[in-house]
Amino acid sequence: MIKEERIEEILETIWMLREERKSSIEDLKKNWEGTDFNEIFEKIKDRLYININKNKIDFTQKGEEKARVVVRRHRLAESLFSLVLTNIREEKIESTACSFEHILDPEVTENICKFLGHPPVCPHGKAIPPGPCCKKTERSLKPLVFPLKELNIGEKAKVIFLTSKYHSRLDHLTIMGLVPGSVVKLHQKYPSIVVEVGETTLALDSNIANEIFIKRI
Repeated sequence: MIKEERIEEILETIWMLREERKSSIEDLKKNWEGTDFNEIFEKIKDRLYININKNKIDFTQKGEEKARVVVRRHRLAESLFSLVLTNIREEKIESTACSFEHILDPEVTENICKFLGHPPVCPHGKAIPPGPCCKKTERSLKPLVFPLKELNIGEKAKVIFLTSKYHSRLDHLTIMGLVPGSVVKLHQKYPSIVVEVGETTLALDSNIANEIFIKRI
């Protein structure tokens, strides 16, 4: 019994090979991990996901849409994890994204895309296929969550998460009251970034302010 995940993985592989202008069955075999290639390849042909013409693989309309959805989920997951999990190895982010691409439902996928501001590419510079939310929105739309230093003077925002890879810096920010859920108000941007957190006024350098992600309120 072939798992649906393996079907999605081979369609994703075909998509990525196409981006490299590779489309032969031999190219696909070289980039496939596992001993189940023949069985899965026959299955995607039976499902009418692909056409074969002189040893070249082409997506059918049905297969194109299926692969597009999988690639979109994977690259959005990569983008999200790369933003939030700054102290995690790249290969770990990649493997986690590979798992998440099979479980994200359409609603969660669209919300991740909105959260990230409809990114056109993943952290590796590969195009993220747009979804319905992108088609309804200008590509220039700003993310819902963004670095503190991009807040306008006089605006208030809620801290959503901190991304510093330095534990000592995270501890320092926590002691100062800059924790997820706290509300900040920006007073000054130059020469340093000055914010108000509760009854406390803090001066931050640009690097630290770039590691504090907020959402306007």
